Amino acid sequence: MIRRIIDKVFGRKSRTAAGAQILPQSKHGIRRDQLDDCALKTCETLAQAGYKGYVVGGAVRDLLLTKTPKDFDVATDATPEEVRRLFRRSRIIGRRFQIVHVMCGRVTIEVTTFRSNGQKETEDEDERPTDEHGRLLSDNVFGNMADDAARRDFTINALYYDPLREEVHDYFGGVADCKKRVLRMIGDPETRFREDPVRMLRAARFAAKLDFHIDPDTRKPVATLAPLLANIPRARIFDEALKLLMSGHALRGVHQLRAEGLHHGMLPLLDTILDDTTGERFITAALKTTDARIAQDKPASPAFLFGTLLWPQVLQRWHALEAAGEKPQPALFLAMDEVLDAQRGQLAIPRRYDGMMKEIWALQPRFEQRGGQRPYRLLEHPRFRAAYDFLLLRAESGEVAAELGDWWTRFQEVDDDERAAMLLADSAPKPRRKRKRKKPADSAGEAPSA
Repeated sequence: MIRRIIDKVFGRKSRTAAGAQILPQSKHGIRRDQLDDCALKTCETLAQAGYKGYVVGGAVRDLLLTKTPKDFDVATDATPEEVRRLFRRSRIIGRRFQIVHVMCGRVTIEVTTFRSNGQKETEDEDERPTDEHGRLLSDNVFGNMADDAARRDFTINALYYDPLREEVHDYFGGVADCKKRVLRMIGDPETRFREDPVRMLRAARFAAKLDFHIDPDTRKPVATLAPLLANIPRARIFDEALKLLMSGHALRGVHQLRAEGLHHGMLPLLDTILDDTTGERFITAALKTTDARIAQDKPASPAFLFGTLLWPQVLQRWHALEAAGEKPQPALFLAMDEVLDAQRGQLAIPRRYDGMMKEIWALQPRFEQRGGQRPYRLLEHPRFRAAYDFLLLRAESGEVAAELGDWWTRFQEVDDDERAAMLLADSAPKPRRKRKRKKPADSAGEAPSA
């Protein structure tokens, strides 16, 4: 009954996605054995129950580009409740639009019901709620597969792979765009960017991540519409920034943002950093290191990365406070707080990252102290490794002498005798003089007998 009502109300043919080009395996090259077992099982279970199930979006795109997908999403014509009943290990999440998480061991497949953008057959009948800038306030209704394809942002993300028939359903030429390595917006770019300005940031991120060029018609309205990002909740901007910085192509992504003029809406601090030679070298070194770690499948810390982005501002403010007469250590801590407070209104960096960033920053002056027991105590600090990596970036950028980074690298590698020989006497703390203890007298006040 529910399905019939949905089909009757939302099953109309989309005016922007009249029909898909169905490509056989010989035309696209994707094999079902390239899919995650859980994604394949999910699609098979849906099909056995009489529903449609397709691997969709980024996974199909990445397989076409001979990349290994990070995750696999599935789209279906089954409602969330129907999907939930089919899978014992599953749960419905979300409020505005429910999706289902299907779990197989440690793997989670996100299953979404086909959605519609809510458009009427003609522009005059389009009653979707928008704000004064054209941003959609709600478009969460069920639809059919054509509707679902039309509401997606770029042609390369509107691809549906049927693992049972090994066919790709392509509504907007996404397969051809993948081959040409072009990023093209579905529909009128200006309208789609107004509906959701974050799509402009996604365009820059995808172009950097995939090494695609942005279609000229897609790029054209960006310069004019970039200020609309100011109307987007800062939490959404932070999420998009995190995706870009942790994509494995952060360096290219940052420069792509600046080239498109979008950094003012996401990372306005880039102007200050990249216009300063030392700051530019520092950020370049940090982003290269992060990209290399992700390429090697090593963990990368968002707190560390945001700490590097904010450090040039902390350093500048720290020096200014010292010049105004503040003592070094209080000046550093005051600079930390001021910079973090200023960023709350720009990027909304979560406070859970504050602790790690502050510890890394606060440890930097201690690397200058290479005498006495202080180097040994610093080695034992829980954040030593992260702070040491941060120091190496400062040395690479020329902010501090390369010799300082080399000293700490060697200090970790040598034995105790060599460490002791490396200590700098002029920076070691002065030894305390031992106070002579008076000999106790006996109860009669006489010296004790020998």
